[in-house]
Amino acid sequence: MSIFRKIKKSLGWEFRSAKPEYDLNPLIYSQLKPFRVPLVLVQVVMIIGTMGYILIDDFPILDAIYQTGITFTTVGFGEVAPISPAGRFFTITLIIFGFALFTLSTAILIDAVIKGRLFDLYKERNMLYKIARLRKHFVLFYHNEYTAQLAKQFNQNHVPFVVVDPSDDIEQIAKECNYPYYVKEEPFKETAFLKSHLSSAKGAISLSKNISNNITLIASVRLYEKELGRSPFLIIANAETQNEKLRLVKLGADKVVATPSLMAKRVSAMAIRPDMENVLEEFLYKPDTPIDMEEAFVNEESWAVNKEIRDLKLRDKFKVSIIGITEKKGRFIQMPKGNVVITPGCKLLLVGNQRGITKARRIVALRNKPKDL
Repeated sequence: MSIFRKIKKSLGWEFRSAKPEYDLNPLIYSQLKPFRVPLVLVQVVMIIGTMGYILIDDFPILDAIYQTGITFTTVGFGEVAPISPAGRFFTITLIIFGFALFTLSTAILIDAVIKGRLFDLYKERNMLYKIARLRKHFVLFYHNEYTAQLAKQFNQNHVPFVVVDPSDDIEQIAKECNYPYYVKEEPFKETAFLKSHLSSAKGAISLSKNISNNITLIASVRLYEKELGRSPFLIIANAETQNEKLRLVKLGADKVVATPSLMAKRVSAMAIRPDMENVLEEFLYKPDTPIDMEEAFVNEESWAVNKEIRDLKLRDKFKVSIIGITEKKGRFIQMPKGNVVITPGCKLLLVGNQRGITKARRIVALRNKPKDL
């Protein structure tokens, strides 16, 4: 590694490649195959015409190429030098072959453009290059009204996301629903994972109203996660009943939203504690809020493992509080005290401003304890 690359890496200036994981170039090249015949024929006619003028009328090579070009294309510029009767007969033959080749080439190109997917593939490749630049984004599978509403929230909060849906009119849907990035593909296929750049995503969200789709997607994402050998994806799914919610959690979903249950809780909060509902709207759901809530994963190599909460000093250093701990086995500890021991594989629920939470998550992820703590 050169000294400049070492300096860039140490300063955090190392730029990642923005190359898509799914290569569309072979498909584009296959669409361009019909163009090869006209191009080859043009070259052949130009070579024959040039050699003919050189042999018949002793033209210099540049004049022969020029005369062949204006004759072959039938532009009618005239002769660059006197041509013999044999040369004129050769010119007429060249014009006939040129016209026939032009007609054939035009028919081939029109057929390739009309029947092929060349323009669509170019548009899709441009979209994949844009998606490849994303990091820590969410992949939203299946378009419906839930996805459209979630997209509005993500756009307001500047959360990057990609929508994956097999609909033929997904491009028009993306314009109407303001999806900045989209992929037309069956959600549970590996092709969809590659095109949406799932490997660099923060998580996957499946909001299908069909539980079978959600089950298939959760299993596929977890399998893809193992193949990559990366940290677990955050998987969020939608369920229509409480029973479906329990099934999806058992199958590997991190969070499952049961729509009827969620609506009942929100309505209950509005009815029983309307002031608290206003607080939630103001501080948690509003964009650019001064208070944020996020989870911090504690891996087995973190220095925070087997330490008490008070030892982290997150409240003193970053004005961040731990209001909950989800243990590796799934047990949730609400409002833990300062003497609660942090176990490996748990998740800390942090509350504070965005800057403080970002610093706290970075500190928790370190292997060695920072000197200032």
